[in-house]
Amino acid sequence: MTTVDDNNGEHELAIAVARAADEKLASDIMVIDVGDVLAICESFVIVSGRTSRQVRAIADEIEEQVFLLHDRKPRAVEGLETRTWVLMDYGDVIVHVFAETERAYYRLERLYSDAPQIEWKAPAEAS
Repeated sequence: MTTVDDNNGEHELAIAVARAADEKLASDIMVIDVGDVLAICESFVIVSGRTSRQVRAIADEIEEQVFLLHDRKPRAVEGLETRTWVLMDYGDVIVHVFAETERAYYRLERLYSDAPQIEWKAPAEAS
């Protein structure tokens, strides 16, 4: 696994998503640079919630913060009904909000284990 420091702001939206998820206490937050692997987007943000209620709260917080910070709404949102895997499509960023059991089952990050991860925490938080 390679980690990329995003000093140039290329992944600014994905980082905002990760930080919004962190505000709602999401766990195992990963921002993966999939631009060289997939033609459909630049990055995936994968996070977990412990309960269906938390999954919904995380998705809601992401949508609110991205709108406030970047004036963007997702193109599509799927999975809010079941709240086990919510997919949010922002075009260049695809967000996966998993319930812990679903994430363990699908292990989506395993498919992109060779892609670099993007550091999303502020420098003071990262240490």
